Amino acid sequence: MSNLIPDDLLNPDIPVPEELRSNIAITTLEQIYNWGRKMSVWPLMFGLACCAIEMICTAASRYDLARFGMEVMRPSPRQADLMIVSGTVTKKMIPQIVRLYNQMPEPRYVLSMGACANGGGPFKEGYNVVSGVDKYIPVDVYVPGCPPTPQALLHGLIKLQEKIARQSFRTVPWYQKGPGEAIPIPVLGPDLLDPRQVEEIRRRAMEVLAQKQEAAATAQPQRVAEAAASVTEAPAPRRGLSPEEIARRKAEMEERRRAREAARRAGEGGGEQA
Repeated sequence: MSNLIPDDLLNPDIPVPEELRSNIAITTLEQIYNWGRKMSVWPLMFGLACCAIEMICTAASRYDLARFGMEVMRPSPRQADLMIVSGTVTKKMIPQIVRLYNQMPEPRYVLSMGACANGGGPFKEGYNVVSGVDKYIPVDVYVPGCPPTPQALLHGLIKLQEKIARQSFRTVPWYQKGPGEAIPIPVLGPDLLDPRQVEEIRRRAMEVLAQKQEAAATAQPQRVAEAAASVTEAPAPRRGLSPEEIARRKAEMEERRRAREAARRAGEGGGEQA
């Protein structure tokens, strides 16, 4: 601090005499504009899980966000500059987060707080948890930890201030020509569907369907040939005996019976003579 004027507002290439520094500052419009914005960031007042407790602690008297001009947490997204995603982002919650982000005016910023918001955290493999909020909205600062301490959140906010101070009128998107494009709100069904991926999903589905149809068309002639071969190689069905064959077999059986009967009688007669 040089007297009453912050050092980051002064232009080091143009020195100001010591006796005039309390009254004169040579700076640029971008520098003074970004300095005013970075020292008056209004966070959106909402929390998702245990990281929100640390965020509340950061806003309390011990750490005092008022030192950075960020103590005004707004309940309406239309009056907020910063969204702090503090906690686990579920598939049921991400459509509401995207809707709130679209309602925030430009310039707007997003701070992802904690392992769950950054990449899913310990619930990454859960069926109902989004693996990172940055898959749906742009994130400016990531704060690691599970949960991060208030000091870590303060460090992330200071990094956000540094990013704001580096921005230029010529490159920021909200000063470019043309209307801004809102982020499509994800559709929650059996799973989470990003409307931006509809065309890609449709294209891949058509490719899979074409591959299946091609495989079926290739396999059809082979199945027909195998069926035909099985028909030609099948054994002839067994036919019934003719009446002549039945009579012949009955006669043979009768002759064998008579021969056995004669042999039995001959054996009995020989035994009686002895």
